[in-house]
Amino acid sequence: MSGNVFVKICGLSTVADVEAAVTAGADAVGFVLTESPRRVAPELVRQLVAAVPEEVLTVAVFREEPAGYVRESVRAAGVRAAQLHGNHPATAFAELADLGVPLIRATSAAAAAGADCGDFGEQLLLLDSPVPGSGEAWDWAELGAKPPAGKWLLAGGLDPANVGAAIGAARPWGVDVSSGVEVRRGVKDPALISAFVRAAKSG
Repeated sequence: MSGNVFVKICGLSTVADVEAAVTAGADAVGFVLTESPRRVAPELVRQLVAAVPEEVLTVAVFREEPAGYVRESVRAAGVRAAQLHGNHPATAFAELADLGVPLIRATSAAAAAGADCGDFGEQLLLLDSPVPGSGEAWDWAELGAKPPAGKWLLAGGLDPANVGAAIGAARPWGVDVSSGVEVRRGVKDPALISAFVRAAKSG
C-alpha cells in the first residue's frame, strides 16, 4: 500500500490529542459523543475542532442514538462528519441525509458480510472487530479475499506495530484507531499517534 491510506485517529478528548493527530498527518479526527470512557460533550468538541485544518475531517461518533440526537449533537459540535456505530438501519442514514455532512456507517465485519460502501447511503464504511469498539484484534485477512467496494476503513485491534500488516492483508481504503494509540484507557500518547500514522502511510 502507498502513503495514500486514509488515517482516522478516534476517541480524542484534549487539545493535545488533536494537535498530536493533526501534526502526525492524520486525515480525520474522531470524537465520541456516546456512552464510553472517551465520551466528550458537544460543546467541548466545538472548542477542540476550532483549530483543525479544513483538510482534516472532524467526526462525531454515535452508537444507536436517535437521529434527532445525532442531528442536534453534530450541529452543536461543529463537526464535518457523523459516524453511526452499531445497528443503525438504512432509514437512519436516509433521515440524516439532509445534515449536509458525510455519514460513516460503522459495524462489525461479520454483520456487514458482503456489504459495500454506500449500501445504506453512507459516504464511508467502517468495518470493526466482532465486538465493535473493543479494540480487539481479529482476522483481517478475511476481508482481503473480497474487500468491500468503495471507500472503507479497517478498525479493531490496530496499533503501530501491526497496522502495516493489517493493511497488506485486508487492503482497506483507510484505517481507524483509538485504543491502539493509548497508554491507558482513554489517554492518548502523542508518540504512539505519530508512530501509527507513519506506519500506516509508509507501507
